Amino acid sequence: MPPALTAEVIRDVNTRYHDVAAEHYDAKWGIDFGEVGRAQVLAKMGKALGHAPDRYARALEIGAGTGYFSLNLLGAGIVGEAVCSDISPGMLGALNDNARRLGLRVQSALVDAERLPFADASFELVLGHAVLHHIPDLTGAFAEFERVLSPGGTVVFAGEPSRYGDRLAGVPKRAAAALAPLWRRAIRARGIDRGEHEETHALEGVVDVHSFAPAELSRAAEQAGLREVRVTGEELFANWFGWISRTLEASAEPDDVPWSWRQYAHRGYLLLQQLDRGLLEPRLPAAIFYNLMISARKDPARSPRAASGRRGGAPGPRLERT
Repeated sequence: MPPALTAEVIRDVNTRYHDVAAEHYDAKWGIDFGEVGRAQVLAKMGKALGHAPDRYARALEIGAGTGYFSLNLLGAGIVGEAVCSDISPGMLGALNDNARRLGLRVQSALVDAERLPFADASFELVLGHAVLHHIPDLTGAFAEFERVLSPGGTVVFAGEPSRYGDRLAGVPKRAAAALAPLWRRAIRARGIDRGEHEETHALEGVVDVHSFAPAELSRAAEQAGLREVRVTGEELFANWFGWISRTLEASAEPDDVPWSWRQYAHRGYLLLQQLDRGLLEPRLPAAIFYNLMISARKDPARSPRAASGRRGGAPGPRLERT
């Protein structure tokens, strides 16, 4: 974290950035709430846990965004009741719209991951996707995850950038940036007007606070008192292909990118995901992959604290039902 940036500034920047990003987030990242998306989420859960996911009566998602994980888990019957939290009102608005469209009921909560206003032992599952690297105080956040988990409950986080994998990803990003003018000419796309997106681009360098070595993620969970900590990696070829596609697309006006290209990029990414899963992930160390995932459990013998149930007397969250 740059020394000039306080935790409060980072939270504020993340809120503003994700509010702006919410409208086009699903299209940019190819998020799907149908059969493909559900299979992806279940596969990620299974890899993180090392086995097929159990059924969880009540789950809390941290940094739920537009609902990629929770809505797909609800649709698959893995989660009975979901509370979806985020610091971005724009993201929660998009999540609620997605839930209504899918006919799913969720509760959304505008909360900070490091100060969760939920009672002790409230959830059987605490999860998130691509969120830990946005949180300034990771130690405080994991302490909160452990607190709100019921004894024997499970933590699962996926999609976290590894330090080594993040450096490797710079190679396809730079190559794609150099090729972008030729690519735009080939598909007859205009270059993006940076002036219209100036604030978003200025914030991009601040929202990502961490990249991780596997041992750092393990240590954060263990210091919070969690057990059976497991850190694994995923996506190498798929990540390189994905960053080439996204870097090219980000250089062009979105309306000028043909649907045929988007289909090619999405299908290519899914194909290389399968190659990574079957060939590389079982054989290579976690640190080499772009994404890390972590799972852990709360000690089944650990009793909930005999306190008020909310850390520091924090007020209850504003829950919105969809």
